[in-house]
Amino acid sequence: RKAFLQLLWHVGASQIDCASLVAENIDWNKKTIGYRRRKNGMPATLRFGEEVASLLRTLPSSGPLFPNWSKLRSEERASKFYSKCKGLGIAGISLHSYRYAWAERAKSIGYPERYAQEALGHSSAAVHRAYAKGANVELPPLEEYQSGTDSLAHPV
Repeated sequence: RKAFLQLLWHVGASQIDCASLVAENIDWNKKTIGYRRRKNGMPATLRFGEEVASLLRTLPSSGPLFPNWSKLRSEERASKFYSKCKGLGIAGISLHSYRYAWAERAKSIGYPERYAQEALGHSSAAVHRAYAKGANVELPPLEEYQSGTDSLAHPV
């Protein structure tokens, strides 16, 4: 369960897409996870860094990455998550909250909106903005951003 939640946190995939991942979805040479979204059948290719690579190395090297979670329906996964949260005294979050959190984190660090939108599979910028609306964005001084000295700077 912990690895499943950690992967949701890192990649922002829907819970059904994450639970359906198999080891064969991972391209270790390109450092990507590729799959077809269950909701609309569109391809998704997500690059990953060292944190996700370390996590993926702890999972099965063939077949389902999350064998127990992959057997459950979305409602059952959501119910198990809700029950665990309730038992821990945590309220107000769901498995879907991981997608909102990913969108907010992406926005707060200046990740280009079109990349975040693609990562989450949102065809509508309005939907994506609704996901990221709770982000706390700290803007760098314009002069640092323009000169490229800010750590969030993008080429102009």
